[in-house]
Amino acid sequence: MIDFLLDIMKFDSTSGKESELAKYIAEKYKPDDAELEMHTTESGRTNVFFKWGEPKIIFNSHTDTVPPYIPPTKEDDIVKGRGSCDAKGQLAYLFEVCKQLRKEDHNNFGLLMTCGEEDGSHGAVEANKHIKNSDFIIVGEPTENKLIKASKGNFCIGFKFNGKNCHSGYPELGDNAIDRMMTFVRKVNELEFPEDEILGKTTYNIGKLESNNAHNVVSDLVTMKMFFRTTFKTHDLIVDKVKSVLNDENDKIEMNVYFDHVPVRFYTVEGIDTGVVSYGTDAPSFTNIKNKILYGPGSILVAHTEKEFIKISDMYKAVEDVKSIFKKISGSSAQ
Repeated sequence: MIDFLLDIMKFDSTSGKESELAKYIAEKYKPDDAELEMHTTESGRTNVFFKWGEPKIIFNSHTDTVPPYIPPTKEDDIVKGRGSCDAKGQLAYLFEVCKQLRKEDHNNFGLLMTCGEEDGSHGAVEANKHIKNSDFIIVGEPTENKLIKASKGNFCIGFKFNGKNCHSGYPELGDNAIDRMMTFVRKVNELEFPEDEILGKTTYNIGKLESNNAHNVVSDLVTMKMFFRTTFKTHDLIVDKVKSVLNDENDKIEMNVYFDHVPVRFYTVEGIDTGVVSYGTDAPSFTNIKNKILYGPGSILVAHTEKEFIKISDMYKAVEDVKSIFKKISGSSAQ
């Protein structure tokens, strides 16, 4: 399990670059007794799906990571580096689960390794088109070895703020797009959203903020993305709320919804600690699978940071927990 993890962490598979890793896993690690299915997204990125029989239960996590790439290191019980917990560590423990289940003569399950989770769940959307008659999907994400009851939704909205450039010594001759953006952000900050009894507050952050004007020129264009973390009470309110602060600026501000993933209620079983999370996953994209389970070793608090790590002992606990979950939901000790 750890050798596999360290091997796949040697690849820089930041979103958009993960297909090389997918092909490597398919060629080097395909089990002899598994069927290989590969999906290609519209953008040319690749999923890997190992199938034993007709999968009623699917184990899933993603091959892509956020930038920047950080190579792996191992120190005692710790593996550090990009993807250690989000989410190559998830793939490693889930692959070990599959190997052990096969040794115990279980069948009719699969390991689905998706691309593009970090920038829109492209692989999950494509995989969903091919999945038929599966009852459960167990999604691996860093949950601190807890079964998650619910997760927040995601709403990614892009904006263009248009203006007119001019010499910055005479700003009255222009129309400052940055001022327009700042006014808009202030109004969004003043929006009120109801608090959810399960998922709490709705939050957002801004990314991909760009204005290419010179330092001595009033900006005529600003672009950015707003990323909302939504709840059961607020997900369907986001677009109308944001549009409400545009007012008479519609001709100066362009708005485009890139994607929205609804909040999810997950399936849980007795005997494992539970919790809720504020991040999004591939789970909402699997609309053809009724029952979704979210579980994995590692902490989201170090994911997407330079200090990302996973404990090997937590990975082994995850193997045992997920084998137990599999046996409970499959309804028999072998099928």
